[in-house]
Amino acid sequence: MPEWTLHQGDALSILPTLESPIDAVICDPPYNSGGRTMSSRTTRTARQKYMTSGGRNHGFDLGDFTGENRDQRSYLAWLSLILSQTYRLTRPGGAALVFTDWRQLATTTDALQVAGYTWRGIAVWQKPLARPQPGRLRQDCEFIVWGSNGAMDPGDDPVYLPGHFTGSQPRGSDRVHITQKPIEVMRQLVKLVPPEGTVLDPFAGSGTTGAAALMENRSFIGIEQSATYAQVARARLAQCE
Repeated sequence: MPEWTLHQGDALSILPTLESPIDAVICDPPYNSGGRTMSSRTTRTARQKYMTSGGRNHGFDLGDFTGENRDQRSYLAWLSLILSQTYRLTRPGGAALVFTDWRQLATTTDALQVAGYTWRGIAVWQKPLARPQPGRLRQDCEFIVWGSNGAMDPGDDPVYLPGHFTGSQPRGSDRVHITQKPIEVMRQLVKLVPPEGTVLDPFAGSGTTGAAALMENRSFIGIEQSATYAQVARARLAQCE
């Protein structure tokens, strides 16, 4: 039976205390995409950056989260530190999959390699319900930078995953986090981990990665800084269990 653990606190403080090896880290760090100027780093919250409604969702006030005010250099340094710790925990041949957007794509590929992972490529997450933009190309894709701890062994029964995933963020009352990822996309990604293996997510948010892992018979270790979202995640994981 798969098991799960959720730690509440800062990932840089908790990751050094973990010792159990993992099969993959699958995570969605705060992108800090609005941090290219002093004004955008310091005057807007995560809700203001990522939600046109300011975080209100059919009467439900989505919780905010911190860590969205770094500039480009500090984001690279911070993410490299995080991934260095996850690399220490990743078994040889294990994988790292890190979500990012177009602004931070190059920085994320740098951080992955600084941490020690072998960069393997970039997958695309396409969002069908992204809003059109007048006179512009629609921004309907985010990206998954991925790599491994050294050589990868596909095993005797390898999984075949696409490089392009399609799924929309939950809407209405199903959306419980500002940057929540589609469960159907995450269920595909966790299949990169062998059955009964372990997935680590140092930015667990509302627990989507963990829920996907449990649904696919994988164990899960999560870290979430926000006490509000940690409570939401624990409820989701307990329901999956």
